[in-house]
Amino acid sequence: MSEAEWEKRVSNLLKAELKRKGVTYAGLVEKLAEIGVEEKEANIKNKLSRGKFSAVFLFQCMEAIGSQELRL
Repeated sequence: MSEAEWEKRVSNLLKAELKRKGVTYAGLVEKLAEIGVEEKEANIKNKLSRGKFSAVFLFQCMEAIGSQELRL
C-alpha cells in the first residue's frame, strides 16, 4: 500500500469515528477546545481531506469525542 493510500485510510477511519459519534467538524473544534487543543474548523477540514496529520492529533480527536478504541 502506498503512503497516500495509508493517509486516506487513516483519514477515513477518523471521519467514520466522527460520524459514528455524531460529531461535526465544528463540534470537534469545541470538543478539542474542552481538552485544551485549539484548532480551527478549516484546519481540521484540510487535515482530514489531505489525510496528513500526526498520531497525536488522531489521539486528541479520539479523546475529545470519547472514543476508547479504533476499528481497523
